[in-house]
Amino acid sequence: MYITITICRNLIQPPVEPKISVYVYNVTNANEFLSNGSKPIVNEVGPYVYTESWEKVNIVKNENGTLSYNVRKIYVFREELSAGSDDDVVIVPNIPMLSATSQSKHAARFLRLAMASIMDILKIKPFVQVSVGQLLWGYEDPLLKLAKDVVPKEQKLPYEEFGLMYGKNGTSPDRVTIFTGVEDIAKFGIIDKYNGRSHLPHWLSEECNTLNGTDGSIFPPHINEQRILYIYDKDLCRLMPLVFEKEVETKGGVNGFRFTPPTNVFADVESNPDNMCFCPAGQPSCAPNGLFNVSLCQYDSPVMLSFPHFYLADDSLRTAVEGISPPEKEKHQLFIDVQPIMGTTLRARARVQINLAVSQVFDIKQVANFPDIIFPILWFEEGIDYLPDEITDLMNFATTIPPKIRVILTIIFFAVGALLLLIAVFCLIRNSHRQSTLHLEGNNYLATAQIDMQKKMAKERY
Repeated sequence: MYITITICRNLIQPPVEPKISVYVYNVTNANEFLSNGSKPIVNEVGPYVYTESWEKVNIVKNENGTLSYNVRKIYVFREELSAGSDDDVVIVPNIPMLSATSQSKHAARFLRLAMASIMDILKIKPFVQVSVGQLLWGYEDPLLKLAKDVVPKEQKLPYEEFGLMYGKNGTSPDRVTIFTGVEDIAKFGIIDKYNGRSHLPHWLSEECNTLNGTDGSIFPPHINEQRILYIYDKDLCRLMPLVFEKEVETKGGVNGFRFTPPTNVFADVESNPDNMCFCPAGQPSCAPNGLFNVSLCQYDSPVMLSFPHFYLADDSLRTAVEGISPPEKEKHQLFIDVQPIMGTTLRARARVQINLAVSQVFDIKQVANFPDIIFPILWFEEGIDYLPDEITDLMNFATTIPPKIRVILTIIFFAVGALLLLIAVFCLIRNSHRQSTLHLEGNNYLATAQIDMQKKMAKERY
């Protein structure tokens, strides 16, 4: 009974406190860049650190050995861990405006001229001065406000303000369904459906549209060095493969395997032909080497993801902007350390950079001098350094006991569940509808599922 209660409590509220650290590229020569074509100069400011509390809500047990739930995240700014206040003011590209102008490049000329007139009237400029908190959590944007008033209801965007993490501080509307492992431990933690879909609708092949991965917090047990792990996050818009890099030892003396993305995961199609399926309009729509185009998941905004400081990307992307130091593997690599027997994540760093692919549009005078450029906006790292001592002690014990008992303890380690949802991480425009009801019957369903697992394991023992 104690184990069951512990499982339920920890599955619903993981016993760890992840942090997200945000670094913003503050533009220091916006006027010169627009007036005389100077190379843009940025000053990286941060980190701005937020702690996260996670909770699975609306938990429902399904008949096919799966659980469905929503994730509630609450972010709290930690000034004592940060390099400043989230009231600090920065100058960054005007993402709604530049997204609109870039999308209009191939529209009729009179539409571009009309857009220029509207921007004149509204006094919209290519760069905005906002606080770090506004950039992340939202501020009123005149273009979005205009769209709210004039765009037909069925075409309106599902948010009224702009912020790179707008709508994420609360209960996500996204419904996740995962396998519990009760019927097949090899599927433990694997996503069955996301918002009712078993596949993504965006890409050119079934393989690239698959959701057959986990949220990054835990994986099916018995991992070896040849295994490829897969994680999925909505904002990344695809499965992220992870391959073995090296053995590591984490706090508490727990040994693990470090898994990282392949070096060619964001490579161009010449270097990695498998990435052709991520070019829905053919090769011209493919991202440059080292970038991944997520515009299909972001209402066609020209958002490009990369690793921080353009790690593993062509260096020309970094040097197109002055003020970004060369990337360093230890500071900018994405990785997950996994305990191979149990499949539990021990330590992780989800490091991602958000960039805007800006297209020059001569008919819109406000951006006529804005060249074609991949403009970096910010990067962040999200994750944890170590698990609590009680978890690592239990994990060390679990690796020395018989395999059948170990399976039951594996379920306990879903306690760490959802603490490292990587792409949750990718801080892009989100649907802002929130649900916050925790169904009490969900706890009973969850407890029943874990009791069924224990009975099954006990029956196999004897």
